[in-house]
Amino acid sequence: MGRRAETKVLAGAEETGLSGFASPDSKQALSPGLVTLSKRQVILDGVLEAVGAEGYERTSVRTVIDRTGVYRQAFYDNFADKDDCYLQAYDAAVARLEIQILAAAAKEAGWTGQLRAGLGALLEFLDAEPNAGRALIVEVHAAGPAAQAKRAAAMQRITTFLDRAKDEVAKKGGSAPPIAAEGIAAGIHAILHSRLASGNDGSFRQLLPEFLYFAVLPYFGPAVASAEMRAASA
Repeated sequence: MGRRAETKVLAGAEETGLSGFASPDSKQALSPGLVTLSKRQVILDGVLEAVGAEGYERTSVRTVIDRTGVYRQAFYDNFADKDDCYLQAYDAAVARLEIQILAAAAKEAGWTGQLRAGLGALLEFLDAEPNAGRALIVEVHAAGPAAQAKRAAAMQRITTFLDRAKDEVAKKGGSAPPIAAEGIAAGIHAILHSRLASGNDGSFRQLLPEFLYFAVLPYFGPAVASAEMRAASA
């Protein structure tokens, strides 16, 4: 089972409160609820792919239906319209991505290690799913105020994590600029936005060393930032 297919099956199982799911060769029939949830996940994935490939304005309900192969009724059984579908897809994708980032970071000790692992997970996601990345980072602006509010909340969570470095800096008797975390988050976002908007796919993981230098510098200085950049380049 591929990663995307496995994700869809697990999503269906989790949304119904099940701890496991039937194997592909199981003769046990899926319940109607699981079938419905599976179609819903297909549509959620499909709207992000469509928006990332064609842009939010050019994506319609028909576009999503054509890409996913579901019936129009299946779409409207789950979503009111394109806007509703995109907003729900945004929430689901960001939640999945944050789980991946936190899981990667949890394996490391210290702020710099967690930052390296978390950023690496984000960049690997963008390399693997550039259309979804464009839908989440670039096209969110065209999706309107509700989507932009969700983006602002996600950026605030990132800023809160970055600002945890202040605790380590304080233990060493130092301090960091008050807007360091906000500036780091905005700077990295701007670069990712530009690369995604220009269609520069498949090159995100290679940005990790420079991103680390940029993020570590205001908290721990050039020596530590350079060491982190070299470690990420190895």
